[in-house]
Amino acid sequence: MSSAAVPMPLSALLDAVAIIVRQAESIVMVVYGSEFAVRGKDDQSPVTEADEQAERLITEALRSLTPEIPVVGEEAVAGGAQPDIGGERFWLVDPLDGTKEFVSRNGEFTVNVALIEHGEPVLGVVGAPAQGRLWGGAQGAGAWVEDVDGQRRPIACRSVPPEGLTVVSSRSHGDAAALEAYLAGQRIASTAFAGSSLKLCLVAAGLADVYPRLGPTMEWDIAAGHAVLAAAGGSVIALDGTPLRYGKPGLRNPHFVARGLLPA
Repeated sequence: MSSAAVPMPLSALLDAVAIIVRQAESIVMVVYGSEFAVRGKDDQSPVTEADEQAERLITEALRSLTPEIPVVGEEAVAGGAQPDIGGERFWLVDPLDGTKEFVSRNGEFTVNVALIEHGEPVLGVVGAPAQGRLWGGAQGAGAWVEDVDGQRRPIACRSVPPEGLTVVSSRSHGDAAALEAYLAGQRIASTAFAGSSLKLCLVAAGLADVYPRLGPTMEWDIAAGHAVLAAAGGSVIALDGTPLRYGKPGLRNPHFVARGLLPA
């Protein structure tokens, strides 16, 4: 793969990706309003035609936008197709994160696109089509949330309030005992629950302070939310304190903690 620079500033690329995600959201919502079928993949996770149609649109649009940057999509990898990502830069796509939430029709599912450079997520867009919101962020460009009318406002992580942490946890994939053990001794003000990559966006928007994920995830599950969080001043670290990296063998993440402006 060429090591040439991205052909436009990250801020402009972010706007272009936001348009692509909005287009994919339209496909997802058409399926959401229908009597769609649910199938099981080899790993027993659910998949619908919304996942497949949205990924097809996103992949084709990214290849047109940046032909020199390979695209890694969840459904393509599940089907045995993964491009060479041995170079410096690649896209990570999760066309429908929170398929269980999609199937249960609770609205907490997202469309995710991230750009990875040197193992780091430098740009990300997370769309929550059932909620009419879109989060975006890029290195050097800050982070924002866009409402259903297209109005954007900047977002940033907050300092921990005196009353303690607001902890956000998975709605469908949680280990309550492990979470309790991890948080032992810390002042906790409240706990919120959310599906999909929305949890990272809540921390980025200053609505929560920490999201410990003490269970399995894939890189495409969190890369876009990680990019938004980083642009908002937060971080994602492995339990040993090292920054979470991308392009790992198998594309699997270790347990991690997404953090706002927590003290060291």
